[in-house]
Parts: sequence; structure tokens; C-alpha cells
Amino acid sequence: MFHSLSTVTRGIRKDAILRYSGMVSLRRLLLVGEDPRAGEALDELLGQNEHSLQLVSKGAEALERLRGTAFDLVLAAIGGNGADPSKLVRRLHAVRPETKVIVTGDPNPARALGAVRARAYGYVHTAIYEAHALEMVQQALDAVSWRDDIRVISARPEWITLDVQCRMDAAERTTHLVRELTADLETNIIEDISAAFRELLLNGIEHGGKSNPHKRVRVSLLRVADALMVQMHDPGKGFSMGKIEHAAVCNPEGSPTRHVEIRAEKGQRPGGFGILMARNLVDQLIYNERGNEVTFVKKLTQFRGECVPG
Repeated sequence: MFHSLSTVTRGIRKDAILRYSGMVSLRRLLLVGEDPRAGEALDELLGQNEHSLQLVSKGAEALERLRGTAFDLVLAAIGGNGADPSKLVRRLHAVRPETKVIVTGDPNPARALGAVRARAYGYVHTAIYEAHALEMVQQALDAVSWRDDIRVISARPEWITLDVQCRMDAAERTTHLVRELTADLETNIIEDISAAFRELLLNGIEHGGKSNPHKRVRVSLLRVADALMVQMHDPGKGFSMGKIEHAAVCNPEGSPTRHVEIRAEKGQRPGGFGILMARNLVDQLIYNERGNEVTFVKKLTQFRGECVPG
């Protein structure tokens, strides 16, 4: 059982950790908040992995803990009290610049962008103990290089532009962010947008950027009254739609799995359904002549409540 305002160490004993520090990595997490359910969920997520989990109730206490100890991850639950998460992230980084920080709060695209611009690992509007947040926690703990994954170029509510590093991990983080930027929409629309976005971004990173972390994909989300437009421009030379044999969209009639065989022959990862999937999830999918820029349009038929970006 997790006890609030205490430290929990799971796995091997601390003296054994010190003795075998070259073999065992102790993961240290700091939880800022007052909900003991969050600690219980994190403890369960980490299971038998060796970890230390500390809970404090205020940001000032978190800063004090950071001054004395380096943490692998800080999870800050600021709630819906109007606090600016970017300020907390900057204060934490002033003490430990390399610390990964995940912020939870109310659904607010402006705050989500502000947190990421301040170099938070991510922002989620669900509680830490819910599945979506726990998924990000696991990704953050596994991440090695992350600080330059996402650059916020434009943060206007109606025109958001991001530069995304050509790494698979960066695609997952950016997809999480897109879910926050569309949190006011109906759940099924959010799922369609995020799934299409992820597949097309992965294509741009893998095939356009060749997974080269020195290259980037530029992404823009344009919001109009009844639709969301997403534009992606990858750094590659482009492609001809009729010549991408590794993609399901180009399978010959009567051979629905031909692309799977071709990908195996070329040593590529399983997949190839990205373009086909995206076409089925959005209302329009358009490539430029070169094939290195794509735009999709998703009609927004319903909104959840009165929340709007910004």
C-alpha cells in the first residue's frame, strides 16, 4: 500500500542497490499532489522494478526535494486551480535542468503548449492514475534523449506549428500533445485525428527523415469553424504514390498482403497501413506533387461542452 508523504522503495534493499549500482538502476519518482490514488497507481505500474516514489503536496516542497536528490521523473498534479504549469516546470528545471516533468491539469491547449515549450516532457488533462497518463509515465521513464523532441514554433489557438525531431519516441510524445490540443472535441473525433496524425507522422519520420534525429518534420494544426486541418512537411525527397510497394495503399488487386512480403524482404518494420488507415479516418487526405508534404482535413461535427483552445 502506498502511504502519502512517505517514500516507498520496491525491489531490492537500499544497501544492495548501492553495492550493485553498476548492475541495478533505481528509478526515483517525485509526485506533487494530494491524491494517494496516484501513488498507488504508479507503484502498481512499476511493479517489481526497483524504484523510489516520494509524494509532496506543494511545488515549493518539490523544489526542496530536488535540491537534495536527483529524480528520474517529476509528476506535478496542478489541478484546475488556474496555476500556470510552465512556471512550475521552469522552476524545477532551474534546480535540475535534465529532470523530466509531466504536468496534469484541466483540459487547456494553451497550458499544454506552454508546458511543452517550457520543456516539460508532457501535459495530460487526466489524473495520474488513469491509463493515458500512466502510458506517458512509462514512455518518459524509458526515454533517453527527449529535450529537443518538440519545438513549439507557433502557439496561436487557430494556428499551431511544431517542429518534431525525426525519432519514433518524438512521434509518440507529439501524438500525446495533439490529443491535448483537441481535448474539447468528441472522443471519437479525437481518436480519429490522433490515430491519423500518428500514422502520417511516423511515415514522415521513418521514410522522409530516415529516422535521423538531426532532421525534423514540421507540423501545423489549423482550426476553422467546422474543421481541423493538419499539414506535415517532412525533410525527404518525396515519393510517387504509385511506387510505394511497401504500403498497403498500393497493393495490387487480389493481393491484400503483398506489401507485408515486400517489407519483410527489405528488412522494414511491420506496418505499411498508415496512408490507408489515415484515408479511412479523415475526410480528405492530400499529398503535394513531390510527396513530401501531406494535408488532412477532419470535419468537427460536435464539441464537448464550451471549452475552446486558448
